[in-house]
Amino acid sequence: MYAATGCKAEVTPSLHNGHRVFSYTLENHTAQAFGIMNELRLGRLLCDVTLRVKYADLEAVDFVAHKIVLASSSPVFRAMFTNGLKECGMEVVSIEGVHPKVMERLIEFSYTASISVGEKCVIHVMTGAVMYQIDSVVKACSDFLVQQLDPSNAIGIASFAEQISCTELHQKAREYIYMNFSEIVKQEEFFNLSHCQLVTLISRDDLNVRCESEVFHACIAWVKYDCENRRPYVQALLQAVRCHSLTPRFLQTQLQRCEILRSDTQSKDYLSQIFQDLTLHKPTKVLSCRTPKVPQLIYTAGGYFRQSLSFLEAYNPCDGAWIRLADLEVPRSGLAGCVVGGLFYAVGGRNNAPDGNMDSNSLDCYNPMNNRWSPCASMSVPRNRIGVGVIDGMIYAAGGSHGCIHHNSVERYDPEKDEWQLVAPMLTRRIGVGVAVTNRLLYAVGGFDGTSRLNSAECYYPERDEWRAIASMNTVRSGAGVSALGNTIFVMGGYDGTNQLNSVERYDIETDSWSFVAPMKHRRSALGVTAHHGQIYALGGYDGNIFLDSVECYDPATDCWTEVTKMTSGRSGVGVAVTMEPCRKHVSECSKC
Repeated sequence: MYAATGCKAEVTPSLHNGHRVFSYTLENHTAQAFGIMNELRLGRLLCDVTLRVKYADLEAVDFVAHKIVLASSSPVFRAMFTNGLKECGMEVVSIEGVHPKVMERLIEFSYTASISVGEKCVIHVMTGAVMYQIDSVVKACSDFLVQQLDPSNAIGIASFAEQISCTELHQKAREYIYMNFSEIVKQEEFFNLSHCQLVTLISRDDLNVRCESEVFHACIAWVKYDCENRRPYVQALLQAVRCHSLTPRFLQTQLQRCEILRSDTQSKDYLSQIFQDLTLHKPTKVLSCRTPKVPQLIYTAGGYFRQSLSFLEAYNPCDGAWIRLADLEVPRSGLAGCVVGGLFYAVGGRNNAPDGNMDSNSLDCYNPMNNRWSPCASMSVPRNRIGVGVIDGMIYAAGGSHGCIHHNSVERYDPEKDEWQLVAPMLTRRIGVGVAVTNRLLYAVGGFDGTSRLNSAECYYPERDEWRAIASMNTVRSGAGVSALGNTIFVMGGYDGTNQLNSVERYDIETDSWSFVAPMKHRRSALGVTAHHGQIYALGGYDGNIFLDSVECYDPATDCWTEVTKMTSGRSGVGVAVTMEPCRKHVSECSKC
């Protein structure tokens, strides 16, 4: 190595045609050269162009520079000075549409490869950089604006990015809007959207809302902001809201109390028809659900292996990872899991412990945002091997056992009131009952009545508070897994009194009939089952010899089961449901399995 004037250089000897030669490289030459050129610019030496910058009503400002330097950093200047345009031979070039302070910074960047931009001027600098195609400055400004995104400015930044055709910034600002919709709708920018922009926004499948009522209320608030001019758009907005995802009670309240709807007969008729569809439990032919880009994980709580367990774990089907989360306060197996408003609920079950068994009437709520459990109001009776479903944001707990008592009773929990209320009992006593919900109807399938395993099934109508029998399965099953996909209910595995089963049946609601589909790879009873992104996952269970740790996934499009992962240990009788990924900062590093 050879050092000259504080710069690093390298001499590399070699042979060429029998003669000794060497190659010499001075690493900092380019930086030195541009530094000298910048000194010449500041001293107004050897400059060959003056940029006369005129902006709005401001007085014109002159900047001297070297054409070759400007051309090296900007394709626009390069074309201006080399492609035979009139500017090629001009000593003074007029520039319009860029603020003089912005042009000064862009010229400095051409010489120094350095620029400093504050939040007050970043929009102007980025606009100038776009005009002169200085992509590195555009990227730096874009990255800065992404870091500055918040609910009060996201719509404005997205609009600006679209105007200057900055695709990356536009995409990231839109994703921020979709993810933070609940906060965005409280900001002034939201109320300045056009009706077309609002319809486009609320039509997004990836809008992140816990309940569709948030979207409905946002639209009504937008109309009220300028009621006189915005009333004509109510119908178009309501058609973009996923109104079939609203509850009949919510719709009824809005029809009775919403001022905007009172004088809008067409909108009232539209919502009344949806109310009727929901209360008549019509199968939904086309209902696109919101699918926000928040990772949705499969949560599994409790279970049994030698004794009841207190584990709470979550599985991410996208990357195959399991995460260990906060334990249940009391170990439980034979419990059920469900999700309301993004919160995971563990319902009932039993604590099978070496010092005795205790059936549970507990309801505990897990919040993924803080990785904590909190107790809720208890059920009227303990329920082991319970079945659970959710209708209109309320949890229905069906059947189960307390000691030698086999329940046919059913109760409903209202999270807003933290109260349980008994509803009509099932037609049959059922423990190890499978429960699923579709079209706002609760289906109870199979189980054990204290004497026999059952193939019977029944359906609960909440408006009538009434159970009705439906077609019986082809196979008797208790402890089966049950899941709804669209207008179809799948029942898998279970115990027929002699063997654990791997067979799977599908119930068609419209024809009231059962048919077999592809069997699981493993026999399983007391398995956990849930649906995730249009597929069904079967977790753990007992095969007659061992407690399984395997997890299988069913794809209805191919009628095929695939083993996808293993739980951290074999177990049966888990509570399973799907909700958002837990907040990582509340999950300790050592909890990853």
